[in-house]
Amino acid sequence: MKILDILHPDAILPDLKSRDKKGVLEELVAPLTQSTGLTAKELFRILIEREQLGSTGIGDGVGIPHGKTKAIDRMAIGFGLSRQGVDFDSIDGKPTHIFFTLITPEESTGLHLKLLARISKLLKTDGFKQQLMEAARVDDVLAAIGSRDDDF
Repeated sequence: MKILDILHPDAILPDLKSRDKKGVLEELVAPLTQSTGLTAKELFRILIEREQLGSTGIGDGVGIPHGKTKAIDRMAIGFGLSRQGVDFDSIDGKPTHIFFTLITPEESTGLHLKLLARISKLLKTDGFKQQLMEAARVDDVLAAIGSRDDDF
C-alpha cells in the first residue's frame, strides 16, 4: 500500500501556523474530518489519547501522531509542515517540523503498523526530509512523496 493511495491533497498542510503541540494536532485533524466522517473534536481526542501513552515525536524533526478508532472503516493520512518547528515532546527534545498523521480502523492493527513502518522508512531515506522541508505547496509535497513512494 502506497502513502499516496491514502493521502488526499486536501489533508496536506505545507505551512502549519500553530506553535504548540495542541494547536498542531488541532490543525492536522481539521482536514481529516471529510475523509473520516468524524468531527475534529473526535479526531483530536483519538490523537491526544495516544499521545498520553507516549509522545509520537520520534525525533530528528519528525512526528507521527496516530490513533485507531472503531468509528471508521478506512484509513486516513494527513501531512503537515511547521517551518519554525514545534515542541512536540520529541524523544530527542528538538523541535518537530514534519508531521504525518494516521487514523485507522481499530481492527486494522496490522495495516496500521505497516503504514507507520512505511512512513518511518520513507523519512529515513537520504534527502527526503530536506525535500519536504523545501516544499512550498501541496503539489511539492505530493511530488516529494510520489518520488519515493514506490521504493518500499
